[in-house]
Amino acid sequence: MRYPRALIATLALLPLAAHCAPLSNAEIEQLCGQAEDAAHCGRLVEEAQLKRLPNLARRDGSALVISLYPSGVATLTDSDDPVTGRSYSLWDYLDGINAVLLYTTIGDNTSFTLVLRTSNRRFELPTEPQLSPDRQRLVTADVCGARCTHEIAVWRVSKDAIVKELAWSPDRSWSDASARWKDAETLAIEYSRGNGGDSATLERKLSDTAWKRIARP
Repeated sequence: MRYPRALIATLALLPLAAHCAPLSNAEIEQLCGQAEDAAHCGRLVEEAQLKRLPNLARRDGSALVISLYPSGVATLTDSDDPVTGRSYSLWDYLDGINAVLLYTTIGDNTSFTLVLRTSNRRFELPTEPQLSPDRQRLVTADVCGARCTHEIAVWRVSKDAIVKELAWSPDRSWSDASARWKDAETLAIEYSRGNGGDSATLERKLSDTAWKRIARP
């Protein structure tokens, strides 16, 4: 029996919606506690996520094959080059924008690759993004002592693109930070100062003048 394309596409998404809860911090810590390096940690997370999201992606040796919507696949292949080698691991599925989030390593450096399933367009993000309640934006917090952008960034989400919209660089005394959405227009940013310093939280609205507004090309 033949089924309409729209019905097939809808059925294909049902298992994802049922199992798209992200791994908790405790689960990630447990999985990666004995990992040899960042790439190995990514693989351990991927193994767990492939079981939760069986119709989203599959591992074929060095290649990660992602199911696109409404049809087709995207294949991302690891490279073991000692200088430019790169690995991709399934990290999460962002149901609200129909995107796949990959944990990416290049040597000792880590980042995230967001793949839009409707267009197969790919966007590099410095840290794991958090989706706003209205599904219009993402936020990343890339703050550390060294080897990072030391920036909180807000990214506008459209059908075919992820574009940086706002950026803010906190005081250099900040050693770590995370950002979550209080509501669609307000961020709650938790941060620490120095090594093992006390943590605190500040709230920042997207309308705040402290943001650097990025001109669109």
